[in-house]
Amino acid sequence: MGLFTFLTQEIAIDLGTANTIIIHNGKVVVDEPSVVTIDMKTDKLVAIGEKARQMQGKTHANLKTIRPLQDGVIADFNAAEQMIRGMIKMINPKKRFFSPALKMVICIPSGSTEVEIRAVRDSSEHAGGRDVYMIYEPMAAAIGIGLDVEAPEGNMVVDIGGGTTEIAVISLGGIVTNKSIRIAGDDLTADILEYMRHQHNIKIGERTAEDIKINVGSALSELEDPPADYIVRGPNQMTALPIEVPVSYQEIAHSLDKSISKIETAIISALEQTPPELYADIVTRGIWLAGGGALLRGLDKRLFDKINIPFHIADDPLRAVARGTGVALKNVEKFAFLLR
Repeated sequence: MGLFTFLTQEIAIDLGTANTIIIHNGKVVVDEPSVVTIDMKTDKLVAIGEKARQMQGKTHANLKTIRPLQDGVIADFNAAEQMIRGMIKMINPKKRFFSPALKMVICIPSGSTEVEIRAVRDSSEHAGGRDVYMIYEPMAAAIGIGLDVEAPEGNMVVDIGGGTTEIAVISLGGIVTNKSIRIAGDDLTADILEYMRHQHNIKIGERTAEDIKINVGSALSELEDPPADYIVRGPNQMTALPIEVPVSYQEIAHSLDKSISKIETAIISALEQTPPELYADIVTRGIWLAGGGALLRGLDKRLFDKINIPFHIADDPLRAVARGTGVALKNVEKFAFLLR
């Protein structure tokens, strides 16, 4: 057996719009932003992950920073393949005489079309995957949170990622009702960009908007433990002269209101389609929040006030999907019915 494990490398990949996480031997070995920088002249990879993110908005004409995934699906096939290949190399940077065959489990949005699933499979196979399995994100999140997905009881998971929000009711190892909407972290960042332009007349980039969201992002305009105002520096849109603007969490809560309302509507819509027996389980057990969006201050309270069902935030919500994908990889035979 030892010889075959040496020849085969088993990895679980959470291929996210914002971050890609790779798990190997039960440990997170790569956790990098899903960004690549490519030299347009030679079509070669210049940087990947955090290094590429630092270049975002700062490159010259020959370099292009690309986010290969948009709305949870592959938008740039070539860049996605280069990114997967580059991140797999990060696991064992030492030069080897040969590359081991890869057995992969990759998670995909539950609303993916056959064409989108095919694109992920092809990219993974081109990057060296021999056995490629797919698992739906909400199912992976439920396993990562530690829920018993095979039990005859209803569990509801809301996974707010970078490109999509995945809402699913799971029972007996299957997804009973699901809703996948393309309103998620990226849209919240875009809302902040727009707000800063209109309200403060200041021009900011995507990275700064992301920093504002992390530092003062909130779903409620009244918080028990409010964060301090965040200072934003940038050019005035009219004069191009530098200005400094303090941004409060109340302002950001106001700017994010529309997008969060759409997520609330999608959760209610998924609950409407849920069979009554499972609905009763969900009311008793509550709804689980995973993904980076679960870290938005006051989101669980706002959703509880609106829907009147308790919301629980998963431990380390950013990695819940990756953890579940890792568990599925270890138990491929047991979870064969969940994998595509």
